[in-house]
Amino acid sequence: MPQVPQPIELLAPARDVVCGREAILHGADAVYIGGPDFGARAAAGNSVDDIAGLCQFAHIYGARVYVTLNTILYDNELPEAERLIWALYRAGVDALIVQDVALLSLHLPPIALHASTQMDTCTPQRAQWLEAAGYRQIVVARELSLTDIRAIAQSVSVPIEAFVHGALCVSYSGRCYASQHCFGRSANRGRCAQFCRLAFDLTDGHGRLIEQGRHLLSLPDMNRTDDLEAMMDAGVRSFKIEGRLKDVEYVKNVTAWYRQHLDAILARRADAYRRASFGTSQLTFAPDVARSFNRGFTSYFLHGRTPQPLFTYHTPKAMGPCIASVVRCDARGITVKATTPLAAGDGLCYLDAQGRLQGFRVNKVTGDVVQPATPQRLPRGTRLHRSQDAAFSRLMARPTATRTLAATLTLREVPAGYAIDMADESGCHATCLFSSTHEAARAPQREAISRTLAKLGGTPFTAERIEVLTQGERFIPASQLTEWRRHVVDALLCAHRAAYVPDLPAPRHDERLQPLTPAALDFTANVANRTARSLLAALGAASIAPAYEVQAPHGQHVVMTCRHCIRHDLGCCFKEHPDRARSLPEPLTLHLPDGRAFPLRFDCARCEMQVLATTPR
Repeated sequence: MPQVPQPIELLAPARDVVCGREAILHGADAVYIGGPDFGARAAAGNSVDDIAGLCQFAHIYGARVYVTLNTILYDNELPEAERLIWALYRAGVDALIVQDVALLSLHLPPIALHASTQMDTCTPQRAQWLEAAGYRQIVVARELSLTDIRAIAQSVSVPIEAFVHGALCVSYSGRCYASQHCFGRSANRGRCAQFCRLAFDLTDGHGRLIEQGRHLLSLPDMNRTDDLEAMMDAGVRSFKIEGRLKDVEYVKNVTAWYRQHLDAILARRADAYRRASFGTSQLTFAPDVARSFNRGFTSYFLHGRTPQPLFTYHTPKAMGPCIASVVRCDARGITVKATTPLAAGDGLCYLDAQGRLQGFRVNKVTGDVVQPATPQRLPRGTRLHRSQDAAFSRLMARPTATRTLAATLTLREVPAGYAIDMADESGCHATCLFSSTHEAARAPQREAISRTLAKLGGTPFTAERIEVLTQGERFIPASQLTEWRRHVVDALLCAHRAAYVPDLPAPRHDERLQPLTPAALDFTANVANRTARSLLAALGAASIAPAYEVQAPHGQHVVMTCRHCIRHDLGCCFKEHPDRARSLPEPLTLHLPDGRAFPLRFDCARCEMQVLATTPR
């Protein structure tokens, strides 16, 4: 049997409907967007009516819309969550990205459920549990290697989703409680206060200061452009871009970048893989992810642990690429040696002598002299990074992409007049009959008829082929052809809506779930309501601790579990450099300026670091 090409999905974020439409125009096969409530980005909510409009737009291209409902839920919230899910189903949403297992026991419409990154899928056993529970797509933890991903993909039959770009949480998703502990803002409830972006002091077991005011938990951004094909071959079928709080410029640029790179692979590997939606995006710019917000890039642990330190010591903010160095700074301005043209409105930044991030706006550029908006005193050789690219932002503020479906139109002569058949690359087709007399033409008309039918601007279609099948030359007024063309385009759009079939939910198999359900679940199971507790108990969990947000553990406990290891990045790994490791006696402790301390514990068997905190008894 010949291999059936596997669909490959590019999944883009949408802060709002504008971002969602632009993501689709720039090549996304699917978008994920927050609904009015219960999404893991509390600041990114959208109305059901707006989402319905996005669904209608996306489905023209066979693209899908997933709504995030991926917070843990309290008992009093379950009825409203159920009502919201029914409204989203009626709006045409293709799937929900969820975290709370209580949803498995609610009265839901036939809508597909996808397992959120908050569900902490790190092992084949966890993926098998989710598949048996009825989840139709599973996102794996960002920390996994290609080997880990392959093992999970081979253990289940549902599509595997993995992140390829964007901001990184230092803790395994779903297992971060630092924001809740410190600020009463739960990451599992969509209100993360970004504890990991703060500056810390680091001391060793003797109280010696090792690092001062450094962002020891702040990671660079993920960029797996060079690993897309390897991820496909490991079993990834959905490539997810992080960024549901990002602006439309970011969404346009990053989506278009990955669309181009994925398309190059799909063209070479057409025997094995195919695109998950239809249409071709035409761009007015050259995508470049280095020109959008980023903290520097890493492939993270996709290839295991590497010697490159992960944390960004100096700042959790985006510095942008280094594009110039200071030659001289005087009353005329800042004379620079630049590797790329600078422009008025650019934001430039640098690290001062104390390693602190400083920045300024460019007022004017004359040759190689930059005039800053605020006075600067910069020594020769200072490296300047462009954190805001004014020319790129101006370009991206304009319409930057169209997306069209290749279509064929055939005008046929029939006894009562004419028929126009229209079909596009998705397989949808429509036929419209028009009553008319057959008026003979004195001169050739087929070329003029073809030109009029091909004018599909302002529609989702572009004419790939036009056929005119008449018995001799016929005269049809251009105004009449234009009206007929509009009718057949509308008919084809109706055919798209009628033909669109969303994923259906998968059944739950309790007999498969029971042997996979742990007998004891601690607070990291995130059980925040009685419905989830009852379901897990029925599946064999004899001991179920309440979620951290319901009842925080007393005494010292883990608030973050990280693959990132400060010891390793300082060159003091117990495994790799045991002699140097002894120079940093335990316990290493992170300190905030307000005096709060967070001891670190290193689980070398798992190659993980834990951040600890204490709740008074």
